[in-house]
Amino acid sequence: MRARRAALRTASSVLKLIASTTSPYARKVRIALAEKKIEYQVTAAAPWDPGNPVHAYNPLGKLPVLILDDGTHLYDSRVIVEYIDLVSPVSRLIPEPARQRIAVKKWEALADGVCDATAAIVVERRRPAHLQSDEWIDRQRRKIREGVAELSRELGDRAWCHAESYSLADIATGCALGYLDLRHAEFDWREPYPNLERLADKLGKRASFAETAP
Repeated sequence: MRARRAALRTASSVLKLIASTTSPYARKVRIALAEKKIEYQVTAAAPWDPGNPVHAYNPLGKLPVLILDDGTHLYDSRVIVEYIDLVSPVSRLIPEPARQRIAVKKWEALADGVCDATAAIVVERRRPAHLQSDEWIDRQRRKIREGVAELSRELGDRAWCHAESYSLADIATGCALGYLDLRHAEFDWREPYPNLERLADKLGKRASFAETAP
């Protein structure tokens, strides 16, 4: 009980988030913070910007990073979201039963994988034209196509990604689809996958999604 109260005190403090405002991983964290009604301050940064403070908190130089009030720093959006869900009892995003928990985390892994492939194309296209690899880009595009197809197949006719309620699975999926619109707009996922379109439209009406749209 004492540990639980200490965790809740941490959650009630103002946390600091170092993040890129266009990052789908940071958006996932920001949506989770909003859904859990946890206050935080955000410092906008990009990993490749000169003077980026992230290396002081994450030796991998990757964003987002969440800094707790005791100076502890957490990195990797999956770790951060899990922490956020544990310290506040409001609106649980990850189910406690083991099988359901694994199912939601699997959704998150798939959605994050679509984001990884999309981001890889963005990075490759920033290289000089003569150094860009069409083969590499095609490999990422295949991951996107097959990943989105699997998201649609798993969703089926359900209202939410997992079971009968809103969860981290929906947040991760919505962030992935939003990032595709931002960075890979030529990929039309709406027409072939109307169930994903319905989900995205519904998520877009939530304040947590509307307020974090890149």
